[in-house]
Amino acid sequence: MCPTGSGVHGESARRSTTLRSAFEVMDVDRDGKISPDDLRTFYKTDFSLAVGGTASEDDELIGSMISVADSNKDGFVEYEEFEKVVGSRSVSVMEDVFRVMDRDGDGKVGHQDLKTYLSWAGLQANDEDVNAMIKLGGGDGNGGGVTLEGLCKILCI
Repeated sequence: MCPTGSGVHGESARRSTTLRSAFEVMDVDRDGKISPDDLRTFYKTDFSLAVGGTASEDDELIGSMISVADSNKDGFVEYEEFEKVVGSRSVSVMEDVFRVMDRDGDGKVGHQDLKTYLSWAGLQANDEDVNAMIKLGGGDGNGGGVTLEGLCKILCI
């Protein structure tokens, strides 16, 4: 469950949970670290923000992204490295994740957006499950979708 609370400690806990959720979304193969292949998959799916350019330009950009965060130089970004680099940008990272999931660009992650993403991520969810998640995130469960804040609530479970 997402930590709740008020004040600095509660905000810090929410930011940490949101950051962990963003890391887990980008760790496509769920091995506890972000690899160049994870980033390629994340950016090249049907949800793509499309890195753009040629394959070699994309590889160079992905390599640069890994290099910036990979402080132990093992070729992967572990959570602690991700946290150090992204830290204060956690809201920005979740906004990027939100844009990837919001396929139609309407500012909400709707039923089909969430169902498609869950399927892509290898998570089985029927229509009732998806509606329940949307309701949990503050949507009506009838296709109304959830905002960025609502998506954070869903991913924090």
